[in-house]
Amino acid sequence: MDTKQSNIAGGYLRSSVGNEILVQDVMTKNALSVLKFENLMHVAGILSKNNISGLPVVDKQKKVIGIITQADILSMVGVRKEHTFKDLLKHMLGEPLPERKTGDIVADIMASPAITIKTRANIAEAVQIMDEKRIRRLPVVDDGNRLVGIISRADILKAVLRNLK
Repeated sequence: MDTKQSNIAGGYLRSSVGNEILVQDVMTKNALSVLKFENLMHVAGILSKNNISGLPVVDKQKKVIGIITQADILSMVGVRKEHTFKDLLKHMLGEPLPERKTGDIVADIMASPAITIKTRANIAEAVQIMDEKRIRRLPVVDDGNRLVGIISRADILKAVLRNLK
């Protein structure tokens, strides 16, 4: 039996790989971000064009102050974050959905404060935060809370798979 395979079966890799890989080594550097006064239609265009589901919101010093997602923007048409695709279809057919967010700029609908992680944290910590908070990405910040990158579940999965080879 392959040694790595037996380690996986024994749970060794599950408990050690995440502790050995740092966020700074797998995060996306130079992450896109937006300011809180940007127009929501412009932000929706950025999300769509770049095929991403969320963006950190920063101030002029690049300090992370929030996050905006596709779900936040969809909430403006009445689609709450916890709604399913089936709910969206019903809404498109004319059924009302409650709790509509309104506004024209990012600050009106962003989630704030953002949940962030430091560069020197390990990916096991990132996974734990994402799981507990039910989020898909974490802005990565330096000691001054300035944005230096973003880490997603996909980034973590790629890192773990590379480490298993």
